[in-house]
Amino acid sequence: MRQFETAAAPHLPAARSVRAVMGLVLLALVPGVAAHGYWFGPGILIQIALAMSFALAFEAAMLRLRRRPLAPYLGDLSAPVTAVLFALCVPPLAPWWVAAVAMLTAMVFAKHLYGGLGSNLFNPAMAAYAVVLICFPFELSQWLPPRGPEGTAVDLVEAWRAVLTGAAPGPGWDALAQATPLDRLRTLGPEMRTLGEIRADPLFGAFGGRGWEWIAVCYVLGGALLLYTRVIHWQVPVATIGTVIALSLPWFLADPDLHPSPLVHLFSGALVLAAFFVATDPVTGCATPRGRLIFGAGVAAITLVIRCWGAYPDGVAFAVLLMNCAAPWIDLHTRPRIFGERPT
Repeated sequence: MRQFETAAAPHLPAARSVRAVMGLVLLALVPGVAAHGYWFGPGILIQIALAMSFALAFEAAMLRLRRRPLAPYLGDLSAPVTAVLFALCVPPLAPWWVAAVAMLTAMVFAKHLYGGLGSNLFNPAMAAYAVVLICFPFELSQWLPPRGPEGTAVDLVEAWRAVLTGAAPGPGWDALAQATPLDRLRTLGPEMRTLGEIRADPLFGAFGGRGWEWIAVCYVLGGALLLYTRVIHWQVPVATIGTVIALSLPWFLADPDLHPSPLVHLFSGALVLAAFFVATDPVTGCATPRGRLIFGAGVAAITLVIRCWGAYPDGVAFAVLLMNCAAPWIDLHTRPRIFGERPT
């Protein structure tokens, strides 16, 4: 029999601290970080270190300006979670100023100007990524090829040099830097290439982007841990993944040469990461069960619309931010009725 922790009388379920919740989220991200490092090199660790440093620095500065104590807020691990989620979205060798601008956006504008943790309207990590994606499109398009016969090994020293100087790690960098699988689909699709021809590219693996598919699987494992420990609710990931399948499967079955399969959509970008770690944010998402279902479905639908007809190959960050705007309205209209309350 499963045991549940309870507090003192009236014996309600024991509430977790913010630090405990954020610690579990960081633990659940470890498999994804490890897979990211395996497929794209140690640069991801540099991006995490830079993002964490800038996040904590800007958090401390804002706490000082707001005359709040430093230790409780810096120790709640919310800033490191934002930093890691952002770092997982950018190329491993992105120059340092990308992380600086992103964490300035996340900590100052998306978090503290709204009143701090628990009062922010927008997800800080996605707000940060959206800003740097618009400001630095070239820097965010320079990905190393995934590990494999065509891949390249950039060691930790070369990676540090590239990140700190913004210079190429070697003479062949221009030939090696390339787009993501979704970028390739976006650029080659309008050229009337069939999906079979596009997926012949070494960037693609068995059922998604090479490397990306296994990173997504690791996010699923981490998400399963969050579901098991009841850190997140099931509605958002189920609605997000289910909506992607429901909307993309008919198009794929109608013409598999022109429309990607649901597996390509799920395992070639940030949708799985968003489904378990971003859209489940209890502050910027929905609080009601039906609201979470609508929120997850909205994130998936907007992402697919942007991928198919928008200017960006992925669109997850913009989808999350748009649904953040709608979350209060959704909660208002999906609030469970109190017993005896008359319907309006």
